[in-house]
Amino acid sequence: MADQGPLRIIHCFRSPIGGIFRHVRDLAEYHARLGHEVGIVCDSSTGGTYEDALFDEIRPFLSLGIFRLPIRRSISPSDLRALWGSYREIRNLRPDVLHGHGAKGGAIARLIGSVLRVNRYRVARLYSPHGGSLHFTRSTIAGRTVFRLERLFELFTDAIVFVCDFERDTYIAKVGKPRCRSERIYNGISDRDFDTVYPQEDAADFLYIGMLRDLKGPDVFIDAFARAERRVGRPLSALMIGDGPDEEKYERTMLQLGLGRRIAMMPAMKARDAFAMTHAVVVPSRAEAMPYIVLEALAADVPVIASRVGGIPEVLGEDSIALAAPADADALAACMALSVTEPKWRCQAMPDAERFKATFSASVMAATTMTLYRDLLPPAGQSAGCTVSSQLA
Repeated sequence: MADQGPLRIIHCFRSPIGGIFRHVRDLAEYHARLGHEVGIVCDSSTGGTYEDALFDEIRPFLSLGIFRLPIRRSISPSDLRALWGSYREIRNLRPDVLHGHGAKGGAIARLIGSVLRVNRYRVARLYSPHGGSLHFTRSTIAGRTVFRLERLFELFTDAIVFVCDFERDTYIAKVGKPRCRSERIYNGISDRDFDTVYPQEDAADFLYIGMLRDLKGPDVFIDAFARAERRVGRPLSALMIGDGPDEEKYERTMLQLGLGRRIAMMPAMKARDAFAMTHAVVVPSRAEAMPYIVLEALAADVPVIASRVGGIPEVLGEDSIALAAPADADALAACMALSVTEPKWRCQAMPDAERFKATFSASVMAATTMTLYRDLLPPAGQSAGCTVSSQLA
């Protein structure tokens, strides 16, 4: 283990929105409060006013600054320009830790870290998939290509950090057992977020909050809402909060189903502000790793109804009656209808509060991650060669 002095940590990721951004913000804040120096490298072409406000909130904890440059979602020749620009900035910051999040962030952190290691520079290279490339399948050429690249990049990786058991198991099934060190460290929620949010008097029955794109299931939510109304036998109400490429498509769907007056749409906002507007959060995703919105809602004591995908069953419990088959609007509607008709539904469906906090708090996540960082660093004054760790998960 390296000495116990402060570390210089840089997080690399592509898009400053959603769960990855939340994950990095929490790690940055906790580690900065412990005296470490933290910085961010991410895309400049995504995010809007809401994300700018989040950057302003976290900026006081980023003593190494925020460096943003265009990083495209898909693989393209412009990646070389992004890689070179990131290298120049990161080289000058002389980090001890480069932690890449998502496929693009992971590639940037590991490639640049390996170049620094070749020059006998002391730096740990970590990668957290956060779902990302693991959403591909082996049945497609793109999927097989991505999984080969994941395998290749293990040569430049000191540790892979999975945010749930599902993500680790998926990686093993699709890519193979990691040939470098790997750890499972659950996402965690800040201690200040473990505070009940009470619904407003005019709160909607259901809330969808997140990216407005098909992978996250807004279309499933709309369909399930209509079916839930028929099951309950009376009008219900819902909110959809977020931004994304498919927003207009969902608006058209609501109008076609005659739901325009019972499902309202609002732009992205802080989750806790949105929680006050509802009685239950619905997460209808087709695929996830460990979505923060589930953790945030439970920390605020807001019940959750969700697809049985990713690590969500690890949070709610494998047998929770709040789980529905993914992309199955009728199954999701059944869960939604039960939540408004069964008085004891909440007690039966939600996890134990104390056990949840002990497992999914940001303080636990940050402390475990810091222990890993130090384990991966050689003692000060000892250079690190570009070798692959032999320790397996």
